[in-house]
Amino acid sequence: MSYRIDRRTMLRGMGAALALPALEAMLPAHAAAMEAPLRMAFLFVPNGVNVNEWFPKRTGFAFELPPILQPLEKFQDEILVISGLTHHAGRPNGDGPGDHARCASVFLTGTQPRKTSGAGIRVGVSVDQIAARHKGQETPLPSLELGCEPGRASGNCDSGYSCAYSSSISWSTPSTPLGKEVNPKLVFERLFSQGTRPSERRQRRGLQAVYQKSILDFVVEDARRLSRQLGGPDRRKLDEYLAGVRTVEQRISKLEQRTKEELGPQALAKPQGIPSDYREHLRVMADLLVTAFQSDLTRIATFMFANAGSNRSYRMVDVPEGHHSLSHHGNNAEKLAKIARINRFHVEQFAYLLDRLRSIPEGDGTLLDHCMIVYGSGIHDGNRHNNENLPIVLAGRGNGTIDPGRHLVVPPETPMTNLFLSMLDRFGVSIDWMGDSTGRLTGLTL
Repeated sequence: MSYRIDRRTMLRGMGAALALPALEAMLPAHAAAMEAPLRMAFLFVPNGVNVNEWFPKRTGFAFELPPILQPLEKFQDEILVISGLTHHAGRPNGDGPGDHARCASVFLTGTQPRKTSGAGIRVGVSVDQIAARHKGQETPLPSLELGCEPGRASGNCDSGYSCAYSSSISWSTPSTPLGKEVNPKLVFERLFSQGTRPSERRQRRGLQAVYQKSILDFVVEDARRLSRQLGGPDRRKLDEYLAGVRTVEQRISKLEQRTKEELGPQALAKPQGIPSDYREHLRVMADLLVTAFQSDLTRIATFMFANAGSNRSYRMVDVPEGHHSLSHHGNNAEKLAKIARINRFHVEQFAYLLDRLRSIPEGDGTLLDHCMIVYGSGIHDGNRHNNENLPIVLAGRGNGTIDPGRHLVVPPETPMTNLFLSMLDRFGVSIDWMGDSTGRLTGLTL
């Protein structure tokens, strides 16, 4: 094929700009294969886990997945369950109560937050933002911050700790939390309006409102023109990508309409685009994260399933009680069973994300092969509020630099920041330390 296009080519129309997935036409002449970029994402769940049903009993390969992790069965060869990682900075260390706020703010920083509910918040720079600082200029979006519960930047949310600590895991400076976006409609808009003028975006929104047009309607001519110049495999890949974008767009629209119908007169008080169905909210945000990675709009993302200390109920798995309240289980068997159901529900949504990543061919493998996805909580057991032996899963092969399919047990009190340093090395960012790190984490490869 003689026709070549730039890796940063976008399909453009009035106020819309769609980045493209990796295509053969983006390869330099005579190149054998395109080197896939490495991506990293960090997924946070609150309130610890039912530890009796989380940690595998065997180490190494061929371990048996415990009940909570069983939704990951078909991905067992592509995950590392890591036991033993600790966040010492999540402990009180003289600061008294406030474990939930600490566990979120320390989750990606490894730094103890300053206890304040007013001015003067301070923690550390998070691993995602260290990566973005060094590599973020290589993509249109340096990083993407997602969530399913809105947060507050001020006020007291946990025993004298600012709400910013409980609702943020991404920190660009020690005093600057990055607000997460919880509205799928706004995330979609952000992803597909890169480099367009505000006046064009306003005009497009007006046309969409009047004629119910898809964002793809605005780039269709550009897409057709490009498709005519591509080879067969690239045309199929482009068609599949555009179909995927359209599916996400339709899901957002349907969820928005359903929420309006369910809320009735209250709909005006609820921000448009935020689904009332929590499972659907988690999944459409996962779809948007996958789309951002597939189109190389960003290679760095964070995703808070819920804020630290969240007391959301989980009626979809027959748990009407609040999550945080249940986490203080006092070893009550009924409460522990309900916590396990909540934990498993979260893992099911993690599995959904992995399934989407693995379904997308890229280079010599899949999109999942070219990712490092950390999933877990900053608390071990919600009843004890302890921060050692955190429940952590690392998914993906890191472009061949990680050997998954194992239960990896590291020495007690190993800082979680050691894992982050090893991930940063693979991402092309070599730093001496972060937070409370003591070195690189060994064992990610055999």
